[in-house]
Formats: sequence, structure tokens, C-alpha cells
Amino acid sequence: MNSFASPQTLVDLPFSLSADDLYSRVFEAILEQRLHPGSRMTEDSLGQTFGARRSEVRGVLTRLSHQQIIILRPNHRPRVAAMEAEQTRQTLHARRLAEITLVRLACQQPQPDHLARLHAIIERERHCSTPGRALRLSGAFHLELADMAGNAPLAHFLGSLVPLTSLAIAQFDAQDEDYCDWQVHQGILDAVEQQEMAMAVSMLGQHLNHLEGMLLNALRQQRVAM
Repeated sequence: MNSFASPQTLVDLPFSLSADDLYSRVFEAILEQRLHPGSRMTEDSLGQTFGARRSEVRGVLTRLSHQQIIILRPNHRPRVAAMEAEQTRQTLHARRLAEITLVRLACQQPQPDHLARLHAIIERERHCSTPGRALRLSGAFHLELADMAGNAPLAHFLGSLVPLTSLAIAQFDAQDEDYCDWQVHQGILDAVEQQEMAMAVSMLGQHLNHLEGMLLNALRQQRVAM
């Protein structure tokens, strides 16, 4: 059975999307639980829903599989990954180790082009009212900050962890309506821009603590409900 959300629940697009836009829309559908954990799909069903060619869909699925968001196996339909508790804990631990180092490096070399993109992301976060898009933009902020650090291998490693964190937040319903990501991101960016390393590290640490607290609390509640 194909458990992919019907085209009526997603917006059909009358024009061809860029690869990045198609990726964003598919990822947002996953983060908004319109594509449920473990649900399977076909390239045709995604193509019809998003107005894209099979080759374009295939590229997006491959990209999402590299991020462990989509599971691709020979002779099986693609399916959405389902995060597990231990995988989530390990992801959070690895992310903290990587991102603290990256923000220190970013403070040493804040670059105007990266800073401009970071400010633009925050502005989009500020006006975003769609949960899936807000999660994706939040992740985009952290990845852009990592790129500015100038350590490609470490930034690539973080790039494998941030999407998984977003997926866990969505799947475990671990969001805090009273917590404003864009304001926290603005504080971190201000510290980086002023090269105040201790402040940037402290604010990022508090941000990651809050994220971990939300997820671990959601995991505890899930275990109690089972």
C-alpha cells in the first residue's frame, strides 16, 4: 500500500521547481508529517504531487537518503526514516561536539557574504508561520554558520546531523511554542559578527541544551504512553 499523502493534501505546482526548491518542499512535507515515518512512496507519486520529472524527484530522494531522511533499498519503494530514541541521543551528542567547534572557528573569520545569508535566513524565520518550513530554516541557519567556519569536513559532518535533528523534532512532536528560534539565532549571530567567541559558544550551548531537553522530554513521554 502506498501511504504517501494524496495530492489533495499537498499543493500541486504548475511550474517546474529548481532542485533546491523541490528538495525543500519534499523535506517540509516530511517535517510536517504529511509524509509519515515509515511511509512509502514512488517517484511517480512525488512527481505528480510536486509537478516534477522523475529524474528530478530521483535526485531529491538521493539527496535525502544521504541525509538518512529517506531510506533507499534496491527493489523497494523509498520510505521515510523513523527516528529511534538511541539514534536521537547519539545524533544530539555528536552535533554538540561538532557545532561548538564550528562556532568557535566562525568567530575567528566572520565573512560578509555568509553574514548576509545568515541575516536573510533569520528574517525568513521571523516571518515564517509554517512548522515544517520553520524547522528547515532553523537547520539552514546552523548549516550556513558551519560553512562560514571554513572547515569543510566538519561542516559536512554537521550537515548529516542537522536534518536528522529536525526529523526527530517533527516525529517526536518536540516543539516549544514559547521558544523563539529566530531571536536565539539573532543573538548567536550578533556574537559571531562581533567575534565574541565566549558569548557565541555560551548562547549556542544554551540553545542546544534547550533542544536536547525538548527531545529527551518528548522521548520520555512517548515511553510512558506506550
